Amino acid sequence: MQTVKQSNNIMLDRYEVQVQAMNMMSKAQDVSANNLANINTPGYKGDRFFLRLLTEEVNGKEVSRIVPRQHVNLEQGELEMTGGQFDFALSGEGFFVVEEDNQSFLTRNGRFQLDNNGFLRNERGAHVMGEAGRIYMPEFFHAMQDGQMESRLEVNRDGSIVINGEVFDRLQVVRLDDPSQIERRGNTYFTPGNSRLLPKDASTEVIQGHIEKGNTQALTEMSHMMRNMQMFEAQQRALRANDDSLSQATRTLGRF
Repeated sequence: MQTVKQSNNIMLDRYEVQVQAMNMMSKAQDVSANNLANINTPGYKGDRFFLRLLTEEVNGKEVSRIVPRQHVNLEQGELEMTGGQFDFALSGEGFFVVEEDNQSFLTRNGRFQLDNNGFLRNERGAHVMGEAGRIYMPEFFHAMQDGQMESRLEVNRDGSIVINGEVFDRLQVVRLDDPSQIERRGNTYFTPGNSRLLPKDASTEVIQGHIEKGNTQALTEMSHMMRNMQMFEAQQRALRANDDSLSQATRTLGRF
């Protein structure tokens, strides 16, 4: 009888491990699916899902457990030419700064536009920040509306906004002292987390008339999803087998 009880305990432990593994595979599948869904989102940075082995002391004993971790892949995406006057890509490690609902966010999505008041905003309506604060160009906007061909706007690679040959402002571009601490706040928004913001250095360039494409690859993400599904199904089969064994052991225990 004692042997049967020990066997049941072992199967219950296996059951717990299998359920945890299925939850992890489900989470990995969600990460890959989100990467795939945002493959055409400008400035999107994919997530990487991985497992980490942690060892801690519990009741005087060392216990190891596997915990899921998610990491933002900040690798440079491909730059695509659009010709848009207010489309900007970053080449390097920097981020644009936008303000939405009185909060500041970092983003690599440089698809901007002028609103009817002359503020430079992103597709979500957030204000694009310059070194002088919110970028506000009412005179240039009205000149555009009036069709004044002599009014010309250019953005240099250092982020300086030049209107008719004169520097008007500079796009605020920052970088992080520890990019691994970055925290996602939506598909293309981030906050520094425990990292400090640093001024943009010369290695980051602003390129007008381009956008940065998402840095995920469809083939890679589909391959990950197929692998995750296969691993999930394998755990399902093992779970059913363990459940059958547990049921049989429970019936055997009931005879005593």
